[in-house]
Amino acid sequence: MENVKGLLRIRLRKGTNLALRDSLSSDPYVVVTMGEQKLKSGVAKNDCNPEWNDELTLSIKDLNVPITLTVYDKDTFTVDDKMGDAEIDPKPYIECLKMGLENLQNGSVVKKVQPSSTNCLAEESTCVWNNGKIVQDESQTEKCGVRGGVDPT
Repeated sequence: MENVKGLLRIRLRKGTNLALRDSLSSDPYVVVTMGEQKLKSGVAKNDCNPEWNDELTLSIKDLNVPITLTVYDKDTFTVDDKMGDAEIDPKPYIECLKMGLENLQNGSVVKKVQPSSTNCLAEESTCVWNNGKIVQDESQTEKCGVRGGVDPT
């Protein structure tokens, strides 16, 4: 683990109104990549509104490398279908960590990130102090190729 700056835990909560890729439903899962790292969520069988609640941990080596979430439909006899993707910029979260904050009241908003043409946010994202840690919630939008949304935290 040479040159690792830290570890980042991503919680994949759910997808909403994901596209139908098979005749009746989809079997979605998420592949999270950052540089050469690749992690995969569990498969949600027959569900276009999956709730994964999976926690995946990435090693942060370069703060300029985005995190990519790619949603696929699992197929048994053919190549899995790509349903869409979105990018997470880890820099706002890392900036909050570098502030060195301590002993804030739970729920204190440390930073807000607005949706823009350069990110895949469906709504404002906030970095919040929660139980001695900074947590950032994000909801991704369909403009990045995913119909509905994928909610990583």
